[in-house]
Amino acid sequence: MVGRLTKLGYVLIAVGLVFVVAAGVAYLRTQEGYDSLSKFSEAQNVTLSYNEDGQLIDRGTVEGAQAIMDFLENEWGYAVVGSELDPNDPLVNTGSEYMFQMATVTFHVLNGTQTVVLTEDAEYNGESFPAGTYEVAVDGRYWTDFDRSHPLEGPARSQAWTGTAHGIVGELGVGTVTHSTLKLALALAGLFAGVGLVSMLGGGGLVWAARGSDKKDAKFVTDAVVDKELSDA
Repeated sequence: MVGRLTKLGYVLIAVGLVFVVAAGVAYLRTQEGYDSLSKFSEAQNVTLSYNEDGQLIDRGTVEGAQAIMDFLENEWGYAVVGSELDPNDPLVNTGSEYMFQMATVTFHVLNGTQTVVLTEDAEYNGESFPAGTYEVAVDGRYWTDFDRSHPLEGPARSQAWTGTAHGIVGELGVGTVTHSTLKLALALAGLFAGVGLVSMLGGGGLVWAARGSDKKDAKFVTDAVVDKELSDA
């Protein structure tokens, strides 16, 4: 029985060691991913703006940034992690920073106004639009919310939601997903390490207990032999 417990203990230690090694490898790969993400942002010079008090700003005002943050948290329902917004490290390389930057681009598009020039008179659904210049408010409309057949909305849609705007939002979205995946990988590395350490601790405990039991049994046998010899004498 003692021998079996000892063997089981060594097996648990070996299994735990495998988990710890796997955790170490996962951690190193995760850090490589974080480094790559940061270098990508550095290459593009994507940063957030803060004032001298460390407050997030947009176009020079704290109110502008607060409006975007409200849009991000309430309109999109994103749970911003405050610790990921660091005025000492304005580089956009965390999930919350990527989402804020994405919300910034989208917010300004949604609240912008586009100048549409009609070179000739147009009519749509019984409404006449004389040739001239029109200021068309995007009014919170996304790409699919415009009537592309409308003489004013159609051009305004393509002017507001340009390929550049879609591309930037897409890149920022990839950054958000990448950072979230890296956080998950880091959590798994921690889980592997925890399981490994518990397994090693449990295995070591079994070996220690088995050896202690073995010594106790040996002492018991010795004492029994001595008692028997004294009894026979």
